[in-house]
Amino acid sequence: MDKMEVSKSYGPVKRTLSWNEASENQNKDIKKKSRLCPYLDTINRHMLDFDFEKLCSVSLSRINVYACLVCGKYFQGRGPNTYAYTHSVSDGHRVYLNLQTLRFYCLPDNYEIIDSSLNDIIFVVNPTFSRDYILHKVNQSKMSRAYDGTLYLPGIVGLNNIKANDYCNVVLQALSNITPLRNYFLDPNNYSHVHHAPGTQGLAMFPLITRFGELVRKLWNPRNFKAHVSPHEMLQAVVSCSKKKFQFTVQGDAIQILSWILNSMHLGLKTQKRKNTIIYRCFRGTMNIFSQKILPVEIDEKEQKRLLESEEYIEKMEESPFLYLTCDLPQPPLFKDEKKENIIPQISLYVLLSKFDGKTGKEYQTYKENILKRFQLTRLPPYLILYHKRFTKNTFYIEKNPTIVNFPVKNIDLSEYLTEDVKKQHPEPVYDLVANIVHDGEPESGTYRCHILHKGTGKWYELQDLHVKEIEPQMLTLTESYIQIYEMQNCVVKTNDRKS
Repeated sequence: MDKMEVSKSYGPVKRTLSWNEASENQNKDIKKKSRLCPYLDTINRHMLDFDFEKLCSVSLSRINVYACLVCGKYFQGRGPNTYAYTHSVSDGHRVYLNLQTLRFYCLPDNYEIIDSSLNDIIFVVNPTFSRDYILHKVNQSKMSRAYDGTLYLPGIVGLNNIKANDYCNVVLQALSNITPLRNYFLDPNNYSHVHHAPGTQGLAMFPLITRFGELVRKLWNPRNFKAHVSPHEMLQAVVSCSKKKFQFTVQGDAIQILSWILNSMHLGLKTQKRKNTIIYRCFRGTMNIFSQKILPVEIDEKEQKRLLESEEYIEKMEESPFLYLTCDLPQPPLFKDEKKENIIPQISLYVLLSKFDGKTGKEYQTYKENILKRFQLTRLPPYLILYHKRFTKNTFYIEKNPTIVNFPVKNIDLSEYLTEDVKKQHPEPVYDLVANIVHDGEPESGTYRCHILHKGTGKWYELQDLHVKEIEPQMLTLTESYIQIYEMQNCVVKTNDRKS
């Protein structure tokens, strides 16, 4: 049957329309109706928050979820007897967004809404940036105005502290401001092609990649509805991928989660064709570790000579990669000064870095032997992460070292810690500080904050959860720095992986 019983009058003559003509007319009616939706003025952008997990508020299902654009709640389904349909009838909320397809619908009438005035909502749910914007415009110096009227600087955005996740927030804020890492994750095409075999570690860690990419794009969104972002979905991925090793209800250690995030994202991005991921290109360096077992004190000279020639006491060397360098702080004084106050010692960063010159040895004790180790840097990364070891754990409690590290904010030269051969690879190993993570208070009940250099303005900002303020660079050296990230001057890191 190629005709349908639809008649149209042309004066005295009647013509029967074909199926195609009737369908075309019907589509025109639907399109006309969709462009003239009378409920668009009921949308309340102040209530919209797309940072939380995309699941139905009633059934907790992640399948076919719609956001009510009037109250901001998530509901499942669109047809009769679904939760979104029921909500539209009972509460009179008509406009909905499918969180997967990003298409708008009017319920209970169940027609699609097509209107360009809704594009700002799509951009908040899924910010997308052109290649030209990422390369030339993302570091803009001008402030953006959120929908609620708040001014903010893209990239320098507060993160919600759900309960005790400030140790994770500072790491996420620092990493999102590492230029090549940020540029890589601003374009999902760089990692959307990555595929892993079922059951592999890479597949287990890949949700961390997508969630971190979403978070970075939201932090750098110049058209946000509000001047802060909730890392809820990223934290859910951290808890899931770490098998609950890291929680956002219990305070944790920033260096532990930084190390885990970097290694896990490397696993998530690594494929058989491409082993050198953006993580390794930014942060991976190498060093030679020289180890020699220390002779017992009580033996005589003849025995010492014999042992030194044995295989057990010969110095051994191994090449080791690193994502960060551990700087050992000197022990704080045990006694108080004449004013009955504790003396807080200070030490230069250059003294701490002398550990890696290949000459200075350090004794390491194990339960059965003492080993003397020397460290020699053999390759420097474009971004050098320094970890100042402030916490020591003994049988009874965790102790914090309050030593202040005196460090330069710009032009830290590492050439004196390199051999002549390594200097040929790095003729100008000069670094500038770009991120500084600080721990305040007691070891287990303290808080974290971070200092970030915004490239567009050249200014330093202090971020502590939702609190963001500008800070003078001179104030950075007065803090109890815990983790620092330095950028090598004139370094170039490839950020495009799409050909892998």
